[in-house]
Amino acid sequence: MGTEGENLRVIAGRYRLESTLGRGGMGIVWRATDQLLGRQVAVKELVLDPSLSAEESRRQRDRTLREARAVAQLSHPHIIVVHDVVEHDERPYIVMELVDGGSLAERVNAGGPVDAREAARIGIALLGALRRAHDAGVLHRDLKPANVLMEAGTDRVVLTDFGVARVAGATTLTESGSFVGSPEYTAPERMAGLRTGPKSDLWSLGALLCAVVSGESPFRRDSLGGILHAVVVDEIRPPVQAGPILPVVRGLLERDPERRLDAAEAERLLRAYRETGRTPQVSAGHTPARGDGPGSSASRAREPGDPPGAQPQDTPETLPNPAPFGLLRGLIHGLPARESGQPVRQPTRGALVAAALVAAMAGAGVSAAALLMRDGGGDDGGGTPSSSAPRTPGSPSAGTSSPSPTGTAHSNTSGPSAAATPGASRSGAATAPTVPSGYRLANDPRGFALAVPEGFTRRPQGERVFYLSPGETFRLGIRIAAPEKGGPLAVMRRAHAGGPSAQPGYRDGRVTSTRHDGRPAALWEFTRDGFTAREGPRHTYDLCWEQGGQLYDVSVSAPVGKVSEAKEYFDVAVDTFVWTRSPRKGR
Repeated sequence: MGTEGENLRVIAGRYRLESTLGRGGMGIVWRATDQLLGRQVAVKELVLDPSLSAEESRRQRDRTLREARAVAQLSHPHIIVVHDVVEHDERPYIVMELVDGGSLAERVNAGGPVDAREAARIGIALLGALRRAHDAGVLHRDLKPANVLMEAGTDRVVLTDFGVARVAGATTLTESGSFVGSPEYTAPERMAGLRTGPKSDLWSLGALLCAVVSGESPFRRDSLGGILHAVVVDEIRPPVQAGPILPVVRGLLERDPERRLDAAEAERLLRAYRETGRTPQVSAGHTPARGDGPGSSASRAREPGDPPGAQPQDTPETLPNPAPFGLLRGLIHGLPARESGQPVRQPTRGALVAAALVAAMAGAGVSAAALLMRDGGGDDGGGTPSSSAPRTPGSPSAGTSSPSPTGTAHSNTSGPSAAATPGASRSGAATAPTVPSGYRLANDPRGFALAVPEGFTRRPQGERVFYLSPGETFRLGIRIAAPEKGGPLAVMRRAHAGGPSAQPGYRDGRVTSTRHDGRPAALWEFTRDGFTAREGPRHTYDLCWEQGGQLYDVSVSAPVGKVSEAKEYFDVAVDTFVWTRSPRKGR
């Protein structure tokens, strides 16, 4: 919560911002007073991407205002009331009713899961809200417990935060291809970057119903890669508590949107349960197709090899495991034939799964190469995917990569980055990192190893070792030194302060405190001019952390037009970096 007197500015000559109610990736929500009408309101200040040009910022601002005005036309007792949409100092604001009460997520966190009857009530309200929005051509795209308010006194269910909503026929806030939403509640077709519709919101509702009766989404894992794998591939095991409304949950969590339960039938089933107290039956013609083989809709007993958290024999039916073949096939459709002219072999199930996950990770802004490290690329085999049961936090996860606050993907407890470092309990040499396709493992004589792209060559330069692409378009640098006063954050701040004198045309520099493998770290990003006119402007990512009495610094520099490719190289370098032995001096 903010404090009284925080900011206290007036926007649009009418709304006095008084204190913050919450912050998120899309902006800040303020408690405010409408000075014209003398009433309390909530004002959402939308934050625009600061890296956009003036023209791009204007277009994004126009889209935001246009879509917010469309949402303002929605009138339903379970949809937040939007009073006004204004612009102030070239920034959009959405003025909404102030709902006195916390979110559904806060309710579950504070009071525990709700029973199936209450979940059905909440589901009915949200289905009504979604049907109204969908009829108007508006998709919510971020339905989750945190975006559902529970009004104090009345217990009214209010769907809010249409901040990433999409209006049918409009260019969306995410036209650049970046992913928005919460992965644990996101439909597989959206993960795959395919065309989405109202059925995608209904998948999210299915995940929400599971979460409110059990305390967590059925797709919760200890890493982003694990979540994506669970959504696209793993067996879907609804919680035992969802048993009374299982036909609804099972129908909404159907991976193929064409077979997914529609809103009208889902609402009918939930109302039938509320009225009779008995588990309802899906009407003829609405029953989703049942899967066959591993992961089919057959009750599955917990087996000795199942990880902690797997459900016992009385678990409700598991949902079909494989993502629809058409969905997966679409993800790899159009892949070019090999340059050698040899025919492309038919993709295996493992390759299809990998393709789905790569598409999902790319949509979420995570390095595809880092994901492939998780499953060895998925080129061969077609082994059974890992269990969908939530893993115990901190337990080994077969090298599952997880996102760090820097946006890089680094391994969990059993992955390469955690292996046999100076401070690790394991003795002997470090476990070699898994190298993604297109990379090679560089065992550097200075005492470290990491994956670098094929064709990169090593060039020591003072205290830093560089791995350079042909023509030096990309420059991957590694420095190992003694710890410095103030730690990684102070090191990077000093470098940032000296940027203008050390780097020609230094600009857009920023230093962010973060963590790497559980240790304090700092990320420094900046843009500079080339040292020659031919070189042109370049952008740099630089991560610094301390480990085992050493200071490690990994950076990537590239032309500003190749930042996405450079970020992948950076992600993989950081993810696979391991200390191997005491460095050999003079190398």
